[in-house]
Order: sequence, then C-alpha cells, then structure tokens
Amino acid sequence: MGARRVVILGPTASGKSDVAMALAAGRGDVEIIAVDSMQVYRGMDVGTAKPSVADQAAVPHHGIDLADPDQTFTVADFQRIAAAASDAIAARGHVAVLVAGTGLYLTAAIDGLTLPGEWPEIRADLEAETDFAAMHARLLKLDPAAAAKIETGNQRRVVRALEVCLGSGQPFSSFGPGTGAYPSIATPQIGMRWSREVLTTRVAARVHTMIERGLVDEVASLLAAPGGMSRTARQALGYKELIAVVEHGAPLDRAVDDIILRTRQFAVRQERWFRRDPRIRWVEIVADPVAEVLPVVQEYVS
Repeated sequence: MGARRVVILGPTASGKSDVAMALAAGRGDVEIIAVDSMQVYRGMDVGTAKPSVADQAAVPHHGIDLADPDQTFTVADFQRIAAAASDAIAARGHVAVLVAGTGLYLTAAIDGLTLPGEWPEIRADLEAETDFAAMHARLLKLDPAAAAKIETGNQRRVVRALEVCLGSGQPFSSFGPGTGAYPSIATPQIGMRWSREVLTTRVAARVHTMIERGLVDEVASLLAAPGGMSRTARQALGYKELIAVVEHGAPLDRAVDDIILRTRQFAVRQERWFRRDPRIRWVEIVADPVAEVLPVVQEYVS
C-alpha cells in the first residue's frame, strides 16, 4: 500500500498546486494541505496564489483562510492545525497532499518540531527596530548556532530567534533538534526544480497575471478593512510594494518590477532551505510540471 501522506514542494511559481490538483483529479481520495505562511490569511487571495474557489470546491483544502490579515499567526498555530487536518484526513482513509512553499511550516508539520513560547511585547519592540544587520549581530552574540542558519535579510526569523532568546533566557537553537535535523519519516517529499532562467520567466509571468487579476484592488480593500493589515501581512510578497502604491502613490510599474525581483530572491531562499534536506527526491523539470512530476508522486501513493 502506498503512502497516505506525501509532500510536493518547491519554490514559488514552480507549479506545485497544478501537480496536486492533477493527482486529485485522477483519484477520489485526495485532500490538500496548503503549507504557505501567507495563504493562512483571509482576503489575501490573488497575491498568495491561493487555490481558486473552483479548486476548493473540487478538492478539500486545509491550511488556508485561518486568520484575518490584522491578526498574528504563528508556526505553532500552523503546526497544530496541520496535525489536526492530517489526523482527520487519515481517519477518512484519504491521502493528504502537502503543497509546500514555506520551509519552516513544512518542518513543523512533518518533523514534530519543538516550538518555544511567545513573548508578544518583546517581539513588538524588536519589530520596531530598523537596523536589521545590527539585530543579526545581536543574535550572533546571544545564539551563534541560530545566527549561522538565518540570513541577515530574513527579518522575521531574526526577530523570532531574538524574541525566544530574550523571553526564555535560553538560546533559540536549544529548543528541540531544530530545523537542521532530518529524522527518518514515513512521508515522502518530492521537490520540483526548474532551471534558474526558466523559473525567473515563470515568476515574472505570475506577477503580471496577479496584477491583471486585481491585486492592486485586493491590497486597497485589505487596507481599508476595519482592522487593516498586521505587520506580518504587510510584509508579504507583492503586498508590501503595492501598499506603497495605494497609500503613497508610488509608480505601479516600478512596484511590479520590485515584486518580480523580490519574488525571484525569495525563490532562491526557498530552494536553499529545501536543498539542505537529504530526504527530498528532486525532479528536474524541463517543460511540463504536471507531466514530469505527477508520475513520480503517483509512485508513492498508488
């Protein structure tokens, strides 16, 4: 009997959701868990490439629309929800397909990552800081092991690590085996990898499509809502740049160029994260992600 839970992972614009939906179309027992730190927010649909209404009607989806954009949503929140979804899917005798773009969320979901507590006041003070390089240097003094694994530009991770160090009085890296431990698990992981040049083209096309589908109006609507957008939501790819357009009249064409650049940089960071995991079976895609990746996924769930 094949695996009852499988991961399809890769950088943004790699075609993960298309492969998952193609798998579901050929079976009647697939449910999808979206492993994406921004698809958890209600109303952030176009800019996060959230599954369409039609896709959600055709195949049960989990892990999306879990919080309002003005709320804080944590890795621990996702870990709890993903575990409950996996258990419920298994109880129905169905196959859980985790469609993963956020590496930390995936690690929390499949590796039982031990997560430290929350210190909101400390986090708020840290988020008010603007010298990110100095923050990373501070983390380097408090927890060299954690600092070595977090890029200087990854503000969210630096803030989180400092929050834990200051709040708990213990190094962030001391909580559980961490993200660098790759224990043996029964969940197969299939990674989708494009050439850098082709992925760059796909990213640009995806961003232009989002603009055509109304991303600017979506951002304006979110900002006008009573609660507005939390600091985390405002930092999401595409939203940050378009907030400047909506609130300050920044040129749209320049914002689009910035979104494409940031998304390309994000895709590189995603690949670096996933590349460290020796358990992943990579598929080098030439032209058609569904035709080339679906047969590999089917090997594990047939």
